[in-house]
Amino acid sequence: MAVLPMQRVNLCALKKDRKKILEMLQRRGVIEVKDEMWEDGVFQKSDTASAKAVLEKGIAASRQALGVIDSYAPEKKSILATLAGKKETSVEYYDNFSTQREKMLQTAYHIISLAKSIADNKAELPKLQTQIEALIPWLNFDIPLNFKGTRQTSAFIGTLPPQMTEQELDAQFREADPKIETVNIEVISNTKDQTCVFILCKRNEAGRVEEILRVLGFARPASPPSSPPAARKQQLEESVIKLRQEIEEEETKLKSYADQREILEFMVDYYGTRLEKYEVINHLMQSRRVFVLAGYIPQREAAALEKALSQEFDVVVEFEEPSVEEDVPVMLSNNAFSAPVESVVESYSLPGKGEVDPTTVMSVFYYVLFGMMLSDAAYGFLVTGVCAFFLLKFKNMELNMRKTLRMFFYCGISTVFWGVMFGSYFGDVVHVVSKTFFGTPLTLAPVWFEPLNQPMRMLVFCFLIGIIHLFTGLAMNFYQLVRAKKYLDALYDVVFWYALVIGLILVLLSKKMFIDIVKLNFILPAAVGNIAAIVAAAAAVGIILTGGRESRNPFKRLLKGIYSLYNVTGYLSDILSYSRLLALGLATSVIATVVNQMGSMGGNNPAGVVMFILVFLLGHTLNIGINMLGAYVHTNRLQYVEFFGKFYTGGGRKFHPFAVNSQYYKFKEDHNNG
Repeated sequence: MAVLPMQRVNLCALKKDRKKILEMLQRRGVIEVKDEMWEDGVFQKSDTASAKAVLEKGIAASRQALGVIDSYAPEKKSILATLAGKKETSVEYYDNFSTQREKMLQTAYHIISLAKSIADNKAELPKLQTQIEALIPWLNFDIPLNFKGTRQTSAFIGTLPPQMTEQELDAQFREADPKIETVNIEVISNTKDQTCVFILCKRNEAGRVEEILRVLGFARPASPPSSPPAARKQQLEESVIKLRQEIEEEETKLKSYADQREILEFMVDYYGTRLEKYEVINHLMQSRRVFVLAGYIPQREAAALEKALSQEFDVVVEFEEPSVEEDVPVMLSNNAFSAPVESVVESYSLPGKGEVDPTTVMSVFYYVLFGMMLSDAAYGFLVTGVCAFFLLKFKNMELNMRKTLRMFFYCGISTVFWGVMFGSYFGDVVHVVSKTFFGTPLTLAPVWFEPLNQPMRMLVFCFLIGIIHLFTGLAMNFYQLVRAKKYLDALYDVVFWYALVIGLILVLLSKKMFIDIVKLNFILPAAVGNIAAIVAAAAAVGIILTGGRESRNPFKRLLKGIYSLYNVTGYLSDILSYSRLLALGLATSVIATVVNQMGSMGGNNPAGVVMFILVFLLGHTLNIGINMLGAYVHTNRLQYVEFFGKFYTGGGRKFHPFAVNSQYYKFKEDHNNG
């Protein structure tokens, strides 16, 4: 377990080599660039805002073009495609891509333009359909709807409320204004929604006719066409056909760009990589001929980087130890067994200043606790086998995914171990199958004992694991305090608590009532219990006297000490938390047993066999999924609350190197070095 020691690095080189040096640093990914704030008359920072805007525009265009292609020509991928990792490319291809990036950018813009044209045409279709539908009631009318009349007459073409006849309209006109001499009324169509009418009158009576129509609810067509309705409908239908043809042609063109998907993906990474480089340039101090870079580098990478830079460039590299006040980034380094659970530590918090990396110690307990919660050998074998298959098949898998699969691989091995110890193989499937379908019950006996039959024994064992886990956390705290030369704090905050908790446990183990409750087959002598009680009492006094030692007021010190002693209830609560090991382990076993019993209800016949297979597959798939999730969540909980609570604070800042953080591609040298 280790937090890699960091060094501060200062690099000074010629400005003409800046591009190549930054690209080398980016591909190696070992320096976190620090923002230097000093400026003088010689060294200043560059404003890269305009360059970054161009790159961001290129990224946006490439992503948008990719999205369009994915919409019209989806790539066929297997559900395991995410495990394949990034595609590989060479440094030479990256360097030479600058000659074709403008051409490809224009291609991206053309793809986006086609997609916009398709969207506009598709949006136009409903409008045309609406216009066609509006013309349907007027198809028998052979006069343009924008006809306003002749020199001597005025025409009113529009709609009135539904179900109105020519006779009713004529009568309403006569009643409204008897002086009107001539009004020609023609109902073109009549529906439940509207009445389409054509009204013709003398021009000198148009004002009075319009007033009457307004009272009746008359409305003229919106944007009436200049051609008769039937002719206009034909024009619109032809426009619809033309639009659909254009859409089809443009969609065909878009689909033809499917073979450009990979190069568009490369463009996203190309512009993204260059954008990150310009972000770093923002942090550099530069003169006319020289630039200066400052940052942090893992100590183990320093010599190799200096050698690589010195071989190719005129550069000065200086390394120095960071000051105590500096916010130095944290990078973890663990062996293959423990590294998979580094993400669990990071999810909580990275080690703060002066803290040790808990990953190695935590990993042992993590795998053990997970296995105890799942505790079925067959489930563990499946998890281990699936993870091993993916790890071996997908060599190019991303590091984080590889770590996750390795973590579950080791969790699966632990599950197999505890399943064998407790005699669980898909629950009691061997017994059920042999009894139901072969008439001779067989049982795979546990190597140790079966928790379903001896739950109290299992509970005591879970508490024992919990005590070991908690005491290991205290031991980690003791190590940190001793390393910081806080010897008295180690005595007060660790040794006293060891003495108190161990003393109380020994007292309980010497009491017959407690032994009977937990069903142990041994009891400690009363003398041992008495000595343990004295030790626990002395430790309690020590905690009371030292628990509030930071306070100068004797009364406050005593009260804080008493409050510190009250934390013994916290230890009891922590130990009881490990009963979840029993609960989840029994849940896995009980559900598996119920699934087997349900499957066997069909009896020993062909239908019963089919029923058993279906219930077995569905039930155990759900069981393993649900209980793996439960084991993962509760294992994390035991680490974060019970274990870390004894020694770990966290608060460290993760090391974020200047690197190639691409989405689709990676350089071959990265793969070879990794």
